[in-house]
Amino acid sequence: MVVVLFFSVIVHEVAHGYVALKNGDSTAKDYGRLTMNPLPHIDLVGTILVPAVLYFSHSGVLFGWAKPVPVNPANFRNYRLGEITVSAAGPLSNLLLAAVFAQLLPWSGGNPGFFHLCKYGVIINLYLMLFNLIPIPPLDGSKIVMPLLPRSLQRLYAQLEPVGFILILLLLYSGLWGVLLRPIFRFFMELLLG
Repeated sequence: MVVVLFFSVIVHEVAHGYVALKNGDSTAKDYGRLTMNPLPHIDLVGTILVPAVLYFSHSGVLFGWAKPVPVNPANFRNYRLGEITVSAAGPLSNLLLAAVFAQLLPWSGGNPGFFHLCKYGVIINLYLMLFNLIPIPPLDGSKIVMPLLPRSLQRLYAQLEPVGFILILLLLYSGLWGVLLRPIFRFFMELLLG
């Protein structure tokens, strides 16, 4: 699980940086972040401490994140298109990884290690995709929604960012996360695994 999570969050961040480059912003490339080498992506809290605490406490949940790639929207050729496509790239990369792991699952044969690697590859990537698509700042979903709003609403929406993590924690710990997203998660699981 830890290996899959670590790999998946790195792919997620590299996808943001790569699509930013395609939109005219080379910041991630300039900082050496368009690489699958894990070292530049390690965030002490999100990549090491949080997953380690969850894993060793047998919480049943594994969660973490990589250091976000630096992106400068001022460099985008088209601000609105750049903001939407760069923000969507991370969650879409997780959907693509989930699909790849789903395709590899039947090849696991009698190898339980490979089977669990592929199974967790599907589950973790679907959760990463759905979690990041929640439209609460600073998650990717908010950056997809914000450019579509009128400017007056964009300013109001942006003011949620300082309390965004509190709202996300409330969503997770209240159980609303499960209620709202479990049907969507099941839909994607059935779509990918049949």
